Amino acid sequence: MRELFTYNWQVRDEWFNWCAEQTLEELTRQRDGGVGSILQTLLHIIDVEVSWIRAVMGKPDVPIDSTEYRTLEEIRTLSQQLRPEIISYFDDDFFLVEKKKVYASCLMSRLTRRTVIAHAIVHEVHHIGQLSVWARQLNQSPVSANYIGRNL
Repeated sequence: MRELFTYNWQVRDEWFNWCAEQTLEELTRQRDGGVGSILQTLLHIIDVEVSWIRAVMGKPDVPIDSTEYRTLEEIRTLSQQLRPEIISYFDDDFFLVEKKKVYASCLMSRLTRRTVIAHAIVHEVHHIGQLSVWARQLNQSPVSANYIGRNL
């Protein structure tokens, strides 16, 4: 599972680089589908990832205030700052207790840690697909989502 987070982070970082070539107007323009804008989508990806992982870790959710992250660099920095906490989780005894149940308040149900982690991974992949659609609408090539060749 950790290598899939590494994959997501590599692809996300490539999207940050792609975004650096765009105007702020394009990054903040409200779009059909997804969460709204490209920057809002990237922030949403980060927020959901850390929320689910903190739930699995038994820690309280710390909602990300979108008004505090308005630029690409602020969102990129946030992404980098939150990764060590996630990495440390996988360095612990995750696989020894992966079937332990976690309460998901947003669903009002209990799920296994493995299910929650898998959902967090797939959630990002879903939104990366939306970013790819938007890139094509801008007549630009999207970031490759190919897993092969990433040396994970």
